[in-house]
Amino acid sequence: MMKKINSEISGFYKLSVEERQKAIAQLSELNEEELKLLSDFGYFTSSQMDTLIENVVGSYQLPMGIACNFKINEKDYLIPMVIEEPSVVAAASNLAKITRKHGGFFSEKVKSVMFSQIQITQLEDIDAAKEYLSKKKKILLKIANEQDPFLNQLGGGAFDIEFREIATRKGKMLILHLLVNVLDAMGANVVNTMAEAISPFIEESCGGKVLLRIVSNLAEHRIARCKATFDKELLGGKETVEGILNAYEFALADPFRAATHNKGIMNGVIALTLATGNDTRAIEAGAHAYASLSGKYTPLTKFDVDSEGNLVGEIEIPMALGIIGGMTKIHPMARLALKILNIESAEELSQVAAALGLAQNVAALRALATEGIQKGHMALHSRNIAKIAGVPDNLIDKVAEILVKENKIRVDHAKEVLKKMIDK
Repeated sequence: MMKKINSEISGFYKLSVEERQKAIAQLSELNEEELKLLSDFGYFTSSQMDTLIENVVGSYQLPMGIACNFKINEKDYLIPMVIEEPSVVAAASNLAKITRKHGGFFSEKVKSVMFSQIQITQLEDIDAAKEYLSKKKKILLKIANEQDPFLNQLGGGAFDIEFREIATRKGKMLILHLLVNVLDAMGANVVNTMAEAISPFIEESCGGKVLLRIVSNLAEHRIARCKATFDKELLGGKETVEGILNAYEFALADPFRAATHNKGIMNGVIALTLATGNDTRAIEAGAHAYASLSGKYTPLTKFDVDSEGNLVGEIEIPMALGIIGGMTKIHPMARLALKILNIESAEELSQVAAALGLAQNVAALRALATEGIQKGHMALHSRNIAKIAGVPDNLIDKVAEILVKENKIRVDHAKEVLKKMIDK
């Protein structure tokens, strides 16, 4: 029977990291080895980690791998990926190699524009409010840009406003979008600050009530588009290409399949987003919202064949990534990942992410259309299974090989295989 605990802890946030660890150890009955694991902060100190989020008790590590073979816009890249799922890095690298025969990936320019939404309620005349605020656009932009003069000096800053009138159960509302060129930042903080700064002027001007003032993670002005040709023969022949096209049509017609189709894309995109210290939740939310803009959830990629029967893939996805500010500068591994990438701008990072997402998608579709997703995935997963079964490090590869050969990739079978090895 599970032990009951009381999670109502007064003043937990006031405790030091070490005191919190001891409190959790006592409540959860952690042993010395488990407590020691909590105390290992890796390349951070406990005090550094304590400044990042609330109620810190430890650090959490994930593997970082490198996707090789990528050529994007005539430039080669080594792409850091932080992910726990086997086969993802290998699959991306393999598909990137296939694209090189036809020049690699070709990514379009990505605008660095984010926008905040300002919700204006209780307006007597929405049309009059829109007309007045349009006339006062210069003043609104001036107030907004006063919040970050340095961004303005670098060529960025607030540059336009848009309006959306929406009907809700609480009545009609006017939504003002403040468009900001955020340059190499992700941009949420700056657009939020600007939105809050112009809100008093909006209320005074219109007589309405401003409520929410927040960035939209559906970054429709920051779309990354990428295209690549995947050689028919290197993919596995005409039958494989046809299988991929059929899988795509399935996703195009069925939102249940489209969700998993897009998940394969995000395996790559999120792995790079996490590696570079960017906001994975914002990227994920924006991607799935963008996939639903038509009123139906659809794939973020599309596929066709060229005159020679090669597969041509394209991706279109909002990509609000930054290379300055936040965790991109605080986290040492994020800084290292950006150095390995050898990029010069947030735009370039977005172009790389789009290419990675497209490669990952094609890799998954090829596996599904041929051997099935589990064969390759579980072959790589066999090492994890062996580890979970308690196999010593020096025997993991041998046990994993037997699990794959016998097609029994299970913890109980790994234990049996290990026992036979020991008993010999």
